[in-house]
Amino acid sequence: MNKAELIDAIAASADISKAAAGRALDGAMEAVKKALKKGEMVTLVGFGSFYVGKRAARSGRNPRTGATIKIKAAKVPKFRAGKALKDSVN
Repeated sequence: MNKAELIDAIAASADISKAAAGRALDGAMEAVKKALKKGEMVTLVGFGSFYVGKRAARSGRNPRTGATIKIKAAKVPKFRAGKALKDSVN
């Protein structure tokens, strides 16, 4: 499912226009991004949690030259599925 299909599903489920569903989805995604940028956890009960994980600095290899390179530490967005979501998939 892509974003357009998700918007169609939201519009049908909530009985609203596709434009309104698109704005709602964009607003929700923006709110999650802002919260993660602040380092906050976003929990949707029954669905799951979005949070920021830390990836440590490490050394890697350039595949072309085989030279060792240093890869910087980074913060990465992560998602942990909730029990209800896990149960619905199985």
